[in-house]
Amino acid sequence: MTENMDDHKNDEKDEARTPPHKGKGFNQWWRERTLPEKILTGFGFGLLGIGLLALLGWIVMLLWNWLMPDIFGLKQINYWQAWGLLILSTILFQGFGTNNSGSRSSSRNERKRKEQLRRYMQEDADTGD
Repeated sequence: MTENMDDHKNDEKDEARTPPHKGKGFNQWWRERTLPEKILTGFGFGLLGIGLLALLGWIVMLLWNWLMPDIFGLKQINYWQAWGLLILSTILFQGFGTNNSGSRSSSRNERKRKEQLRRYMQEDADTGD
């Protein structure tokens, strides 16, 4: 009986020493939040995303204005022209609405091609003997 009580006391001590975030997954943490906390969290992440996007346009503008006029003799650009440049480069280098650049789909296609090549080579080796 006393061993059982001592074990219970040790469990309580362990729980007191364990930080509240240890051992909990994100889903458990999210379920414990109230609706206003969830709304504020979403609003905060939205503002953070908008701020990072604004910063990205500003960084492109600074880099262009620092490098391109000196290297290639091009004009300096403003903030919105930097955004246009970002959008244009995204369309040109990643494709517009295509799925060619997705690493998951391209690796899947590559695996399919390799498997087909292996089968073809195996069939060729089997018929050649």
